[in-house]
Amino acid sequence: MRALSHFRKPLLLLSIFVLGLSSALAADWPRQVNDSRGTHQLDSKPLRIVSTSVTLTGSLLAIDAPVIASGATTPNNRFADDQGFLRQWGDVAKQRKVARIYIGEPNAEAVAAQMPDLILISATGGDSALALYDQLSAIAPTLIINYDDKSWQALLTQLGHITGQEKQAEARIAAFNQQLADVKAHITLPPQPVSALVYTPAAHGANLWTRDSAQGKLMQQLGFTLADLPAGLQTSQSQGKRHDIVQLGGENLAAGLNGEALFLFASDQQDADALSANPLLAHLPAVQHKRVYALGAETFRLDYYSATRVLQRLSALFG
Repeated sequence: MRALSHFRKPLLLLSIFVLGLSSALAADWPRQVNDSRGTHQLDSKPLRIVSTSVTLTGSLLAIDAPVIASGATTPNNRFADDQGFLRQWGDVAKQRKVARIYIGEPNAEAVAAQMPDLILISATGGDSALALYDQLSAIAPTLIINYDDKSWQALLTQLGHITGQEKQAEARIAAFNQQLADVKAHITLPPQPVSALVYTPAAHGANLWTRDSAQGKLMQQLGFTLADLPAGLQTSQSQGKRHDIVQLGGENLAAGLNGEALFLFASDQQDADALSANPLLAHLPAVQHKRVYALGAETFRLDYYSATRVLQRLSALFG
């Protein structure tokens, strides 16, 4: 009896601690979340999240949110692995056994089969399932997330609140910000201002990242100044009324790439060489002075994983 009573007090204390922890976690719920469709109440912390947006999935993985399945893009292309998941976090998705629910075209039945308790869809972009909102919201609470008007850090903070992973989001951001500060202190910037873009040689066009884009915000955080577009330049923002890009094509391509240096996201050295070899762009100061820089194909969508690779690349270029 004495031996048994010796363990009762520690076990009692442990039980009290666990109950207290559970009560503290439960006290955070329900919580209210706002999106473009209004205010939504989440009754409890989600345990089975389906991301219909391959862009959002990387940020969910970065904060250890319980994402069980995700939409995907075309497998084995320049940006995606054999699952159709973005290369910068594809290995993490495999380790956590994230299921691929469809490729490209959203499918409500495939989402329902995962029995989610939370569904996330992007407001804009090629990975948006907004057209299926009514069907998806009948399956589980469904939230519309904008990623085209904020930094990836702001997106991570938003997703942390939605999923109850605030501390994980804060930790990721703090670690990245320390790395960013270190890189900023040790790089020598090229002549300013600069242009940040995605170049498409076959289409003779480019998507220019705006100051509102995650890519533009990262460049500014590092001390870069983004070039203003020439007054009166005819551009398009037709891709779902996005805030993060300006489409340049035809005669406007050269006029819009007016930075002293050009930074090519979602691009490798072959793309940078193709831009430099384009005779219609040969007069650009950035081309003439060989200041055209490829930042890697895995930077097509910016999240914790790809942003870290951007820092590594810029450090190698200008450190």
